[in-house]
Amino acid sequence: MAPKDDSSEKSIKLFLSIGLDEKTASNTVNNAKVTTNLTAVINEAGVADGCDRTTGNLLYTVATKYHSNALLHRPTLFEYIVSSKIKTPAQLEAAISFLDKTAPEDFKLNEFEEACGVGVEVSLEDIEKAVEEMFEEKKKIILEQRYRTNEGQLLGHVRKSLPWADPKIVRKLIEEKMYELLGEKTAADNEKPTKKKEKKEKPAKAEEKKAAEEATPEPSEEELNPYSIFPQPEQNLMVHTEVFYSNGSVLKCSNKKEVLDKHLKVTGGKVYTRFPPEPNGYLHIGHAKAMFVDFGLAKERGGCCYLRYDDTNPEAEKKEYINHIEEIVNWMGWEPFKITYTSDYFQELYDLAVELIRRGHAYVDHQTADEIKEYREKKMNSPWRDRPIQESLRLFDEMRRGMIEEGKATLRMKQDMQNDNFNMYDLIAYRIKASETNFTPHPHAGDKWCIYPSYDYAHCTVDSLENITHSLCTLEFETRRASYYWLLHSLDLYMPYVWEYSRLNVTNTVMSKRKLNYIVTNKYVDGWDDPRLLTLAGLRRRGVTPTAINAFVRGMGITRSDGSMIHVSRLEHHIREELNKTAPRTMVVLNPLKVVITNMESDMELDAKRWPDAQNDDPSAFYKVPFSRVVYIEQSDFRMKDSKDYYGLAPGKSVLLRYAFPITCTNVVFADDNETIREIHAEYDLEKKTKPKGVLHWVAESSPGKEPVKVEVRLFEKLFNSENPAELNDDWLTDINPNSKVVVSGAYAVSVLKDAAVGDRFQFERLGYFAVDKDSEPGKLVFNRTVTLRDSYGKGGK
Repeated sequence: MAPKDDSSEKSIKLFLSIGLDEKTASNTVNNAKVTTNLTAVINEAGVADGCDRTTGNLLYTVATKYHSNALLHRPTLFEYIVSSKIKTPAQLEAAISFLDKTAPEDFKLNEFEEACGVGVEVSLEDIEKAVEEMFEEKKKIILEQRYRTNEGQLLGHVRKSLPWADPKIVRKLIEEKMYELLGEKTAADNEKPTKKKEKKEKPAKAEEKKAAEEATPEPSEEELNPYSIFPQPEQNLMVHTEVFYSNGSVLKCSNKKEVLDKHLKVTGGKVYTRFPPEPNGYLHIGHAKAMFVDFGLAKERGGCCYLRYDDTNPEAEKKEYINHIEEIVNWMGWEPFKITYTSDYFQELYDLAVELIRRGHAYVDHQTADEIKEYREKKMNSPWRDRPIQESLRLFDEMRRGMIEEGKATLRMKQDMQNDNFNMYDLIAYRIKASETNFTPHPHAGDKWCIYPSYDYAHCTVDSLENITHSLCTLEFETRRASYYWLLHSLDLYMPYVWEYSRLNVTNTVMSKRKLNYIVTNKYVDGWDDPRLLTLAGLRRRGVTPTAINAFVRGMGITRSDGSMIHVSRLEHHIREELNKTAPRTMVVLNPLKVVITNMESDMELDAKRWPDAQNDDPSAFYKVPFSRVVYIEQSDFRMKDSKDYYGLAPGKSVLLRYAFPITCTNVVFADDNETIREIHAEYDLEKKTKPKGVLHWVAESSPGKEPVKVEVRLFEKLFNSENPAELNDDWLTDINPNSKVVVSGAYAVSVLKDAAVGDRFQFERLGYFAVDKDSEPGKLVFNRTVTLRDSYGKGGK
C-alpha cells in the first residue's frame, strides 16, 4: 500500500473528528471526489473541530449519497442536523426529498419541519405499544418461523406507524420481545434449512420449487422501471451544481421559477431528451445503452427524444455516418421525435457567443494550441484574457468572415484558470476551420461557416435551445458539469437536469471510435459491419437481434457505478435467449464425412422438427428432409478407437441419426495413404430396435449421386485475446486474435436452406445459431455464426 501524503493524513484526521471509524475514513480518502464533497460539507456545517458520531454519520450521508445535491437550502439542512433537530436517517431522507422538490420561493419552514418530523418526540411507551401490537398481528408466523423470522420486516412494520421512532430502540424492543415469546435459541434454530432430495416424489419437488419462488424477494422499483430514478420536469428547481471558484466564492446554478415556467409552457410539462452522436463513425453497443437511456426515458414518460447529430467537427464527419446512424436507430426500435443537427443552430450559437463577449465572459485569444496547453498546466491566464470587450467583438466578427487564418485565433470562455477543475480552464468556444482560399465544407451546413463551436460550448447551449429536460451522458463527462452550468448561467438560459451514468464496457473488444476507425481503415477487419466488431452494424450482420441487445442493456441498469467490465458471455446469453425462441432448427454439416448405408434399398423423405417443443399435429413445425443411401456426418463424429465418454460413431458402434434411424458402422474405407478416411460403410435399423446413446446431425444426398446444398460458413471468435485490450496501450494491435475468423467453404446443408434470404436466422443443430450474410449470391449461400449453443454466463461471465 502506498504511503499516505500529508493531505490524506489531514483528511483522515478531519473525518475521524466527526465520528467516522478508521476504516471508513481511510476508504473515503481513497476517493478524491467523496473526499472533496465531505470536506466541503464539514466546513459548511461548521464542524471542522469535530462533532458527535450521529451528526457526523448524517453529514457523511449528505456528502456521499447526495454528493451532487447542491441543495439551495443546504445551510438550513446543516443547521438542523448540527442542532439535532434532524437526528435520524429517516428524517434526513425526508428532508432532502422535501428540499429537492421545493422551489426557493415556495419554501416554508413549518412545512419543512412537518415533512421531516422536526420536534416530533416518540416516547418509549409509544414504541412499546407499537411493538406489542405488531407482535399480536404477526404472532402466528413468528411462532412458525421462530428465529428465522426476518427482523428487518418487523422493524419496517413498526416504522410505518412510527416513522420518527429511534430505530435502535425499536430493534432492541423487538429482540427482547422475540426472546420473551420464543425463549433461548435451540439447536434447530441455528441449523441452516436444507432442501430434501426426493427422487420419486415429483409433486413434492414442485411444491419445493414453488416455495422457493415465493421466497424470492420482489424486484425493486428500479429493477422494474430503471427510469424511476429520474425526476419529473416540474421538479427542475434544485441547485444542479456548485462551482467553487479559486477566489473562494461559490456559484450555485439553478433555474429561476419564471424560467422553468416558460420552459414548461413550451414543452407542456413533457420529458424531452436527446440522443446526440457525433457522425464520425458507426455506432457500437455502447451507443445502444445511450439509446436505451435517452429514447427509453422519453418513451416511458410519454415524452419526446431528439436524434441530434453533434456535427461541430467538419473534418471528421461524413454523410455516410449520418445515414448509418438514422438507419441503425430505427433498426434498434427507436423512433426520434425530430432529427436535428447542432449545425441547425449555428446562427443562434454565434449570436449567443457575441452576447457572451458583451457580458465579459469570453475573449478572443491568439495563443497556439501548445501555448494554451502550457498555460493550462501552469494555471496561468492568457495574455489576451483581459483585452477590451469591443476588441474581442471586432476580432470575433473577423474570425467569422474568414479574415483570420486557421490557428491564429480562438474564442475562449472566461472561466477560472486557477480552479481545481481543469474543465474550468477557459475552454475554447470557437475555432477557425478554413484554408487560405476556402472554408472547410460541412456535410450538413455546406461552406457557409468557417468558424465552428466546440463541444463544450455547443452541447449545453443546444440542450437549452431544444428545451431538453434530462441531459443524460456517461460518467467521463461528469467533470464538465461545472462548465455546462457555468455557461448556461452566464447567458441566463434554461438549465436541463444533467445526470451521468456508467459507460458500457464489454470484454475482448475495443469501443473507442479512434481505434475502431484504425482497424477498419487499415483492413484488420472487413469494414464497420464486420461481424467480429461490437458495432451495431456488425452485430446485426452477425445475426444478433435488436431485442437481444436491448435486453442486455436493460439488464445492466442505469447506474453510476463505473469501471466495471461486462463479460461478453453476458451479451451472448441474451442472444441465445432470443434466438432459442425465434430461430428455427435445421441441419448443416461443416466438415462432411461420407457414410454409405449398405442395407438401404430405396430413398425416403422424413419429417424434421423446426421447433423442439412443437406438437406433432402441427404441420408448420416440421420440414421435409431426404434420407438416402449416402449421408454425411461431421468428421469429428467418427473415431477409429471408441471410449466410454465418446458418443460418436466408431467401428462396430451404433449411433442415432437425428429424426432418422440408428446406424452401425460395419467398415471403414481409407484413401491411398491408408490414413485418411474416405468413407464409412454402415447398416441402418429400420425398426429402431437399437437404442444408442449418441445422436448425430447429418445431411443426405437429395438424389443418387447429387451432392447436398453446398454453403460457406464463417465461424467467428473473439476479436481480441485479452479481456481488456485497451490496457495494453500502444501494443493493443498485437492482441488481435488471428483465428477470430475461420471460413468453412465446403459445408453441406439440408435442401430446405437453399431458399434462405439475407438476414434469416437458424439454429444449426449441435453447432450454434447462424444468419445468412450479405455476401450470399444465388447458388452460394454464406452463413455467419452468431453464437455457439453453449452458454457460459453465470459460470464465468460477469
